[in-house]
Amino acid sequence: MTKTIMLVCSAGMSTSLLVTKMQKAAENAGTETDIFAVSASEADHSLETKDVDVLLLGPQVKFMLDQFSQKVASRGIPIDVINMTDYGMMNGEKVLAQAEKLILENQSIDPV
Repeated sequence: MTKTIMLVCSAGMSTSLLVTKMQKAAENAGTETDIFAVSASEADHSLETKDVDVLLLGPQVKFMLDQFSQKVASRGIPIDVINMTDYGMMNGEKVLAQAEKLILENQSIDPV
């Protein structure tokens, strides 16, 4: 089953490189993923049109965590801020692992 991972940053530029690194890590692990990055202003549209499994915020928009947490709470989408070091190093493997951990934790508390 494909996991959809949405990254949100201020403009969507720097995060696109991280998406590429995460896709490569997922490919190497044999994991089916749909990973994409959007700017904070485009995030609402993506949340409405895509079935997102996890939402990760870039460190530069971590001040928006509460705002996004409220938006995704009713949909049961886990959310977190990407570790600043992993983001700065563009460590696709670690950020992918962070996303997968959030999805697993969310599934274990999901009553369905």
